[in-house]
Amino acid sequence: METAAANISCPPTPLWNVERPFLTGRFHQEFTHRLVPLCKSYLLIDQFVESRSLFKNGLVNHAFAAGLRALLLDYKAMVAQLEHQFRLGRLSIQGLWFYCQPVMPSMQALTIVVQKASANNFAKAMAGDNAVRSLLEKMTECASNAYLGILERWVYEGVIEDPYGEFFIAENKSLHKESLTEDYDAKYWRQRYSLKEGIPSFLENISGIILTTGKYLNVMRECGHNVQVPASENSKLTSFGSDHHYLECIKAAYEFAGNELLNLIKEKVTTISLSTSCLSITFSYSVL
Repeated sequence: METAAANISCPPTPLWNVERPFLTGRFHQEFTHRLVPLCKSYLLIDQFVESRSLFKNGLVNHAFAAGLRALLLDYKAMVAQLEHQFRLGRLSIQGLWFYCQPVMPSMQALTIVVQKASANNFAKAMAGDNAVRSLLEKMTECASNAYLGILERWVYEGVIEDPYGEFFIAENKSLHKESLTEDYDAKYWRQRYSLKEGIPSFLENISGIILTTGKYLNVMRECGHNVQVPASENSKLTSFGSDHHYLECIKAAYEFAGNELLNLIKEKVTTISLSTSCLSITFSYSVL
């Protein structure tokens, strides 16, 4: 049986009027205005995490994004619990506010952090109560741990492992010892490793010590004397906080490397077995 298309119709659906409030009650409107910023914060943080997790952005950004992602998992777990309560018909507006209100200061603080991240300016974000400050210090630690891992290899082994070029010490790989005469001069070693711009503020005062420590270890390796900071002094450079424990570890590594280099010079000179090139290297480093 055929039916004429003209006889089939659908009642018109009224268009949404953006000017007409969806919630007419003043209480509901006020509640919505308070809750919407939390949703905006989540979207902003989530977008930041996705963008900074890209391969090209480096280890520090990856670590920072991972820390943010872990915090967002807690937020998502809370949303899942609220959704479960809603499906059971047990979620009231008061209950929704009860669960959301405690996380709002943290999400707001993280929003400020991601907005300031590109400028490395966390000073304003650190203002607030102790809970927020503790959260931000945790996020800073997540990001700094990846950087301190690079620093650790340099001051403990004299090796730069920096695939993304984030470290503040540059290695000029175009210089090869095979292309030089056996008498390595000080210019070669000064140009091989040098400080770059953008030194982290918490390492700026000891950047010279850090550079010299790695150089000492590196020159000993060039002399065929492989040395690393002993395990007793090789504390992990992952302690970031007000106690500045990492500074003590760096200074200890510097003293150890300097003493080892001095002992190596004395030993080689005493036995008259130090080659001319090795002597030039060590004395060149001693004046840096």
